[in-house]
Amino acid sequence: MANQHNYSTYTDEQMLQLYHQQQQPLVLATLFLRYSDLVYGVCVKYLKNQEIAKDSVMNIYEELTKKILKHEVANFKSWLYVLSKNYCLMQLRSTKNILTIELTELNMQSEPLLHLEEVFARGSHLNLLQDCIDQLNEEQQQTIQLFYLQEKCYNEIVTITGLEWNRVRSLIQNGKRNLKICMDKNG
Repeated sequence: MANQHNYSTYTDEQMLQLYHQQQQPLVLATLFLRYSDLVYGVCVKYLKNQEIAKDSVMNIYEELTKKILKHEVANFKSWLYVLSKNYCLMQLRSTKNILTIELTELNMQSEPLLHLEEVFARGSHLNLLQDCIDQLNEEQQQTIQLFYLQEKCYNEIVTITGLEWNRVRSLIQNGKRNLKICMDKNG
């Protein structure tokens, strides 16, 4: 049986095996701490908020304590990365978080879209939003996704698409209008 001072010399595989055998929280906590910076980095990347990311690291650790005994983990670092990424994606899918991230920019662009905030806030229309995006023409879909979902500026979209700046602006404005019409009609 190892003591905590020797854990730093253990491989991830040895730590996992020891945890599976003895289920000592210190073993799992020590292993998690090795990659806590990785987990935090994933959270910041996806959630785009340092405070939420810090809270998420602790939530991911709680998930880890529940899931680690249920899974055969060959590569802990990769498995933890995927667990962290999936946690963040689930947070983004929850209506509370995804609406804050995406709609803040949508609503700042034009007043008629304020109605969209009310529609999305109910949380039940996210699939409808995707359906409406799918109904846009190909150029509008691309520019809307680049501008709102990938947070690209007009100049970056011009570079990516090869379209003229005024055309990009027009596609985004028309795409927003068409999304509003679609959401109002179907929502």
